[in-house]
Amino acid sequence: MSHPFATLTPDLVLDAVESLGFLSDARVLALNSYENRVYQVGIEGETPLIAKFYRPARWSDAAIREEHAFSFELAEHEVPVVAPLLRDGESLFEHAGFRFALFPRRGGRAPEPGDLDQLYRFGQLLGRMHAIGASRPFAHREALTVQNFGHQSLATLLEGDFVPRSLLPAYESVARDLLARLDALFARIDYTAIRLHGDCHPGNLLYRDERFHVVDLDDCRMGPAVQDLWMLLAGERHERLQQLAELIDGYQEFHDFAPRELALIEGLRSLRLMHYSAWLARRWDDPAFPMSFPWFGSERYWGEQILMLREQLAALDEEPLRLF
Repeated sequence: MSHPFATLTPDLVLDAVESLGFLSDARVLALNSYENRVYQVGIEGETPLIAKFYRPARWSDAAIREEHAFSFELAEHEVPVVAPLLRDGESLFEHAGFRFALFPRRGGRAPEPGDLDQLYRFGQLLGRMHAIGASRPFAHREALTVQNFGHQSLATLLEGDFVPRSLLPAYESVARDLLARLDALFARIDYTAIRLHGDCHPGNLLYRDERFHVVDLDDCRMGPAVQDLWMLLAGERHERLQQLAELIDGYQEFHDFAPRELALIEGLRSLRLMHYSAWLARRWDDPAFPMSFPWFGSERYWGEQILMLREQLAALDEEPLRLF
């Protein structure tokens, strides 16, 4: 059977946008997105719009609307987030069996790695976001846990025979050892789960003309605040310590940060590694994935994964980052 996105043609994209009353200029540009399908659509006499078509069966309608509601809540408090457009009070639409949303186009560049001034300002932005995120929980979106990002990821990989047989014993062994450590770590560290961006890598925090904004809340979920911070740190330990200090200084102007959460960073990094491999496996029936990730399934890829998970076991024994 063909993948559901196989019927998402440029004509269907244009028809979906025009079904909401916009007049397109027939220009459609596919943007870099794998989980969903995202297009820039030219609008006659106006700025182009971004049309996001949600992957079928991933999120419920209620979960998508909760993502949108979080965006609107942040925007109402003047947090610079790219929220979807409303049409007659609705932000989630359907056309030819596809759910989609429209967004204003916002350009920008990812932050420069290690730029301390930018990190301070991004800390302010994330502190404002988390102050709102901590005010109440999500009702329809999952939390980031060792169970769903770790144990379920390993189950997906083992049940689907994605790991080469020659490397399967080594991968399964190190993954199970790591998961045992992560179960203990997350049970030991007391943290409060809040509404998060969830996938806060530098590419989702953009700046242009000295203005900063947040994009792509598709992975927003409940979890520890440090999940939205650790991916902004780069380099050697002494560099990351300096970067962390600037990030948290800005953050704490708007929201308190619990330093004990720093002990979760290497655990969260480990979960991201395992979840990424499982994500590729779960999406392998989508033709875009074998074309874009041809190395997945190779012995070289899984050999590198085994090495990285072993490195994460060692990292869990090191002293966590700390604030000055």
